[in-house]
Amino acid sequence: MTMVLLTALGVGGATIIGSLLGFAFKNISHKFADIITSFAAGVMLAAAVLGLVLPSVEYGGGNAVALLITIAGIFVGALCLNLIDKLVPHLHKLMGADTEAHAGRGVDKVLLFVLAIAIHNLPEGIAAGVGFGSGDTTQALIIAGGIALQNIPEGMVIIAPMLASGIKPSKTFIAAMATGLVEVVGTLIGYFAVNVASFILPFALAFAGGTMLYVISDEMIPETHAHGNERGATYALLIGFCIMLVTDVLLG
Repeated sequence: MTMVLLTALGVGGATIIGSLLGFAFKNISHKFADIITSFAAGVMLAAAVLGLVLPSVEYGGGNAVALLITIAGIFVGALCLNLIDKLVPHLHKLMGADTEAHAGRGVDKVLLFVLAIAIHNLPEGIAAGVGFGSGDTTQALIIAGGIALQNIPEGMVIIAPMLASGIKPSKTFIAAMATGLVEVVGTLIGYFAVNVASFILPFALAFAGGTMLYVISDEMIPETHAHGNERGATYALLIGFCIMLVTDVLLG
């Protein structure tokens, strides 16, 4: 349990670390942010496939029924995030909004950012917790590491738009910290859910994998290919994936 709690704090704390970097480097170039985010996408892709989807099939028995459960879990996870996207726009959509129109409405803007990011961060935290529910600590740490790595650039890029919209630095930091705490809660929810009802583990692993695959495809890759650095972003993703592949083989 101590390891789970420390990991939950690490996953949530990564967002806070990213926000502090965002304060320190307010004018981070898109290309630099894209490389970091692409690398994180590669790490998350490997973590989703190697640490969640494949174990889902194995824990389900490795038969046709297990495959159906895994596929169903992947699509349910993706559909849940798709529904969330329809209800609450995610970060890149908020950042594209006219921030000048919201000048002077700092509190409203903070609530909007906190709500959108927090809702999207909850499934990521659950994915980290579900990994621990499988009992494979190494894989769980790999999954959590991938999510934490993705949280750093996300924490970095939310700072400048919030400050530009007139939000005070103190409120900006509190908002970033709140979104990180949501991931701590999500990690604990995922862990306790599969421990209380272990029979749902195969579906839960696939569900978590589906949410991560959705985030990678729908948000991270389009964002990193939107600023004219597609080749660099692609290779950064491949490097992140291969590093996690090597890590999984050596530690597995």
